[in-house]
Amino acid sequence: MNAPVVQEWIVDNGARAAAHPRLSVLIPFLNDNPAPLIETLDREAARLAGAVELVLLDNGAGDDELAHAVATAVQSLTLPARLVQLFTNQGRAKARNRLARHARAPHLLFLDSDMAPDAPDFLERYLELIEARQPAVAFGGFSLAQIDPWPEHRLHCRLAERRDCAPAAVRRTRPAKYLFTSNLLVRRDVFEAEPFDESVAGWGWKDVEWGVRIARAHEIVHLDNPTTHLGLETPAMIALKYEQSADDFGRILEAHPDVVRSYPTYQVGRLLKLTPLLRRWRPALKAIALAEPAPMALRAFSMRLYRVAVSADAI
Repeated sequence: MNAPVVQEWIVDNGARAAAHPRLSVLIPFLNDNPAPLIETLDREAARLAGAVELVLLDNGAGDDELAHAVATAVQSLTLPARLVQLFTNQGRAKARNRLARHARAPHLLFLDSDMAPDAPDFLERYLELIEARQPAVAFGGFSLAQIDPWPEHRLHCRLAERRDCAPAAVRRTRPAKYLFTSNLLVRRDVFEAEPFDESVAGWGWKDVEWGVRIARAHEIVHLDNPTTHLGLETPAMIALKYEQSADDFGRILEAHPDVVRSYPTYQVGRLLKLTPLLRRWRPALKAIALAEPAPMALRAFSMRLYRVAVSADAI
């Protein structure tokens, strides 16, 4: 049976045709406007001499007004740029794989649309790394440097500070653990051999599954070239995404049991699996995590444990 044809609409700006990029920045988006990000990146254009191109992909938002606004922003850029609009949503992994097929450079930089580079020479730093080392995989890191969170986002900040926002010196001690699919540099031949698994749709586990495969064959370089994650979630949305990603944990456990069984999520989840009436008391963890009057440390602990308790179903 032939695979269904995915319809797309493409807009290139005037700088794209003549450029010979060494780095393609790949930016997927859905229902949010990436214009602030690409305008920030474009401030480096004069120093890059066409060495960096941007490729954006609207993952089937169905919002013609947004598509037109992004197309207008793309056409005004000095950096070479392409916008791809899909007519139907393809999921997170498939959209990123499709983005890579539109890229022309030998290195790909995946960057989510709700990120903001912390340094004014963000792209130059990656070009310098490429020139010096030709890395197979490199991760620049996350920060909260540009965040002044609303009250409903403080829990997400607390969780991110603990797990995501580590400096390169810490990340290098466990290279595969601190690997996320945004602010991620990948050499094209490596990505063509190991694309994202399109069967993994949940929040977070796509990164883990890909990292497990990559770490077995390639060195992972960590550097301090972070981006701030501006798209923080409410506690209710975090809990929902954990619930939606539980099945993916089971798929990764089945595919990579030797690695996943060493994770704290598996080890603690296995213990919770033996706890009587787990499904009865598990909602209490969620209730504590969502309770605004509760101490933030307790809410964060409860949310982390809730994620493990949900994942325990797959063990």
